[in-house]
Formats: sequence, C-alpha cells, structure tokens
Amino acid sequence: MKIALLGGSGFIGTEFIKYCRGMDYDIRIGDIETSILYPDLWTQCDIRDKEDLRTFCKGADVIINLAAVHRDDVRPLSLYHDTNVQGSQNICDIAQELGIKHQVFTSSVAVYGFQEGEPDERTPHAPFNAYGKTKSQAEVRYTQWFGEGQGKTLTIIRPTVVFGKGNRGNVYNLLKQLASGTFLMIGEGQNRKSICYVENIVSFIENRLSLKESFEVYNYVDKPDFEMNTLVSLVRKSVGKKESVGCRLPYWFGYCAGLGFDVLAFLTRRTFPISRVRIQKFCSNSVFSADKAHKTCGFMAPTDLGKALTDTIVHEFPRKN
Repeated sequence: MKIALLGGSGFIGTEFIKYCRGMDYDIRIGDIETSILYPDLWTQCDIRDKEDLRTFCKGADVIINLAAVHRDDVRPLSLYHDTNVQGSQNICDIAQELGIKHQVFTSSVAVYGFQEGEPDERTPHAPFNAYGKTKSQAEVRYTQWFGEGQGKTLTIIRPTVVFGKGNRGNVYNLLKQLASGTFLMIGEGQNRKSICYVENIVSFIENRLSLKESFEVYNYVDKPDFEMNTLVSLVRKSVGKKESVGCRLPYWFGYCAGLGFDVLAFLTRRTFPISRVRIQKFCSNSVFSADKAHKTCGFMAPTDLGKALTDTIVHEFPRKN
C-alpha cells in the first residue's frame, strides 16, 4: 500500500512511520517542514498549494492528512481556515482528480467544544475556538468528497490531546510545570481529562487502514480518564517529589488573571503562557467517549495509559541525585 502522509514530519507522523517500519507500506512524507528522522522519505508539500499536492499524491493508494494549524495563539486567524479547511478541500479535489479513493483525516475532539458528559461520535459539534471550528468545517469537506462517487473509503479520527516522549505540546508543558515544582493548582482539581499516548493513536490509525468502502468516525482516547489531582500526584511521585498538590488558587482568580494576560497580549502584540481560554481548558472536564474505538472495533491499545505516562515523565524529567 502506497501512503501519502501529509503533515508527516510532525510528532504523530514521525511515530506513525516508526510504528509501521517492517510492515507492507510504502510511505512518503509531504510537509512544509523537513522530516528530522526520515529526510529520505520527505518531499516539500504545502496542502494550501494544489500543484504541490498533485505532484506529491500521484500514485498513492491512500492519503493520510495529519497537517493542521492547531495552536491557540495563531495570528492572523485566517491561517486556521487556509490550512485546516481550504487545505482539506484541496486534498479532496486532488484525490478526486487522481482517482484516489481512500482517505484518513485526523480531526479533533475540539469539534465538541465545552460540553457536559462524555461526547461520542454522534454528539453535535459546538466548537468554541477557531481550531475546533475549522476542524469541524474540514470534516464537512471530507464528507462531501465521500459522497461524490462510488467505492470510496473515509476514516475520520478525532484524537484528544496527544502526549509522548519528545513531544512539546500542552501535556508536556503541564508535566514540566508539575515536575519543576512551580505549578499552582487552579480550582479544586476534581475535573477529569482525556488524553492519549502517541504510540496508541498511531497504532489505531494503522489498524483502521484495513477498512474498505466505508465511512467511519472515531473518537480516540486512552482510558481511564485522570482527575487532575491524581495526575498531579502521579507526576510528582515519578520525579521524586511530595505527592501533595500544594498551593491552590480559586477558579475566579485564575480566570481574572487569564483575562489580564489577554489584555496585555492585545496591547503588546505578544503571546503569553496564560490566557482566559487556557484557564478554562485547564479547569474544565475534557472527557470523551471512545467506546467505538476500543469496544465496538475491538482495538487493543498496545501500551497501558498509566505506564505510558510514567515512562514519558521519567524520560523527560529524570530524577536528580
């Protein structure tokens, strides 16, 4: 199977190639950034450019789209639409043109926004930020592509926040604060968070490549969901610190501080690690159902979540003698 892996130079793409080594796949990376580990597989490709896509995707059996603008401080906001929505439309147009009938798109649980309970794949979209809105719009583009012709296969996967060794995303930043001892808990810490380990999500993507002539949507989360207090204790224990949370700030105080930093960012045209949205995200429940992925499909994640977290923490923040 010849795979055109768009956005493959990133964290998930690199782990996907590592996981698939030795399998019967011919993987090519298309990305605006060079692949550090697999430069021999890399080709310059911007999904905003149809000519790039046409050249790169020609001859592929399946297109996997991992490319996205995802940070919550991106400016101008039009960049979200240009890459996440128009880029997806370009990919679908080129797939239609080249007769490629198998696509995998990594969306996000951000399409659900802040909703109560555990949203599953049938839950209506209610995104609250540009990233979630454009991922939702991109899903519409892919759904339209699937409906245009026969014999197509489309898999949309909505991962929650992904972590693993070497990643420098939101989970790493949180773990770093916890491990350093500079962390201040905001709120009661009883809110739960869904997360997923990179090796498990790439294993699931590879597992779903066997689908034929179908359209499926999956949330991807590794269970169980940790309470924030439990996560704090786990990290502190792993790095040899006292397990107690320590100092807490009330939610209203953190929210007001986030607003203050938003004003400061607007006035100075700078970005700061604290914002109203980040405080909201941290203190809210972010729990999603993944029964379809783990129970209906019978997929077994290769790595236990607790072990994955501990191994990542020990690797990134080794104890000092």
